[in-house]
Amino acid sequence: MELKKYIEYIAQNAKKSQKKLLKLNTKTKDDTLLKTAQLLIERKNEIIEENKKDLEKARRKGYSKALLDRLTLNEKRIEGMVKVLQDVASLPDPVGEVIHMWTRPNGLRVGQMRVPLGTILIIYESRPNVTIEAAALCIKSSNAVILKGGSETINSNRILVDIIKQASKETGFPETAVEFVDTTDREAVNLLLKMDNYIDVAIPRGGEGLIKTVVEKAKMPVIKHYKGVCNLYVDSEADMEKALNIAYNAKVQRPSVCNAIENLVVHADIAEEFLPKIAYYYGKAGVEMRCDEKSLKILQDAPEAQDVEIVPATEEDYYEEFLDLIIAVKVVDTFDEAIDFINKYGSGHSDSIVTENYTKGMRFINEIDSAAVYINASTRFTDGNEFGLGAEMGISTDKIHVRGPMGLKDLTIPKYIIFGNGQIRDNFGIPKEKEQTPEIDETACNQG
Repeated sequence: MELKKYIEYIAQNAKKSQKKLLKLNTKTKDDTLLKTAQLLIERKNEIIEENKKDLEKARRKGYSKALLDRLTLNEKRIEGMVKVLQDVASLPDPVGEVIHMWTRPNGLRVGQMRVPLGTILIIYESRPNVTIEAAALCIKSSNAVILKGGSETINSNRILVDIIKQASKETGFPETAVEFVDTTDREAVNLLLKMDNYIDVAIPRGGEGLIKTVVEKAKMPVIKHYKGVCNLYVDSEADMEKALNIAYNAKVQRPSVCNAIENLVVHADIAEEFLPKIAYYYGKAGVEMRCDEKSLKILQDAPEAQDVEIVPATEEDYYEEFLDLIIAVKVVDTFDEAIDFINKYGSGHSDSIVTENYTKGMRFINEIDSAAVYINASTRFTDGNEFGLGAEMGISTDKIHVRGPMGLKDLTIPKYIIFGNGQIRDNFGIPKEKEQTPEIDETACNQG
């Protein structure tokens, strides 16, 4: 089939499924999620085999170790997808929830009720588990979804969608409510972004280039998930053990994801003690440290830093989302300098402070302009599942509709519902007929 016709066919199918979705009860949706979870377990060997095809292709193209990690599906990650499906199934159904209700002086009862967004296009790169997370949230929130994954994971995504459709068929869920764009042709995205008559909202997840392209070309609203330049600030009043553990976890545990830190900001009063210690642990993990003049001077003479690669930082490094075992380091002289640095170089995703000073912690929360702001915890927790949302469609850095992890309720929108009993505005109703005075027959009166 010609690409344009194929893409329009997918979009039309998704749009048509909306009527069926609105008639579904919660049990059918939950049954579909749980059946999908069961099939993931039953077909895990098939999933891993298909994923190996994607990994082999990525290795031939010279993908980095961090990017290969993002592509990988193994038993542990399949178990993680199963848990996502089970968690979303256990959440309350937001569709039809009345979130406000009040009575006006004229007796009208006015309220707001959650309804689905409609048809959602999600365009994502690298991580095939996004296929399951996005589909799960859309199934539970009665949204149709069009999944456009990257070419690097097409085999993995294809089998995951096949499993979802198998589950849908067995439970009575409309199969066309979860559509998969089964092509690596880049023109498919351009075509989809023009179809605002079928698609209600687009959500891009991936590199900065992808997101900018979607924003520029989309005719429908876009909920943006810009790059994750996350920062950790180690304050002069930080607990050293907490600071070391958080700095290590936030960079090393999984460097290829958007909630890993890219910038380490350290107060000058603690830098000479903290930086050599964290450099020792970063060195063992293979982290490259890109340092400003002050941190470079401290680490060049530190015996603990002999095993870590240290290079001078450039201005561009502080804006960079490395998604790798690389971190940019900045030493600041004041708390205010740290705030200004993070607000300038960060991407508004996730930032954390390590401090034992309550006032500084609260100032950090109030003054840092990001979707998620932490005190004494790793930024790696910015995740829908970790926040108790079951899963996420992405981490929005927008300030309209939703900010931060976009969970189940965020895939709905309130509409007003009004209950009346014949009320009309300003008593302006159908004009009443004037009462007619009976005409008097004067002749009859005279005869009488």
